[in-house]
Amino acid sequence: MEKKYGNMGLPRHIQFISRTIFVQNNDVDKACRLLNRILSKEDIFSQYRRTRYYEKPTQVRRRINYERCKSIYNEDMDRKIKFLLRKNRIDPFPGAL
Repeated sequence: MEKKYGNMGLPRHIQFISRTIFVQNNDVDKACRLLNRILSKEDIFSQYRRTRYYEKPTQVRRRINYERCKSIYNEDMDRKIKFLLRKNRIDPFPGAL
């Protein structure tokens, strides 16, 4: 049984707690590309760029409102495109005369 004091209840050896990429066949370039892809997918790079310099509170509010509007727009457009791409509809051309 592990001791719960000294390390605040964490296991003695925490392995692979962060993003870990294994290098296969000494191909470091491929591993770096994979790491960059994972970090960009998780939005780490843009978060780093945003926190690199101070962002005024009004700019933060404007950016957050813009991102909300953009996500709502994108969800709505995706829903409309999926509707139009569906097959076997009763009316294949909705809104057309």
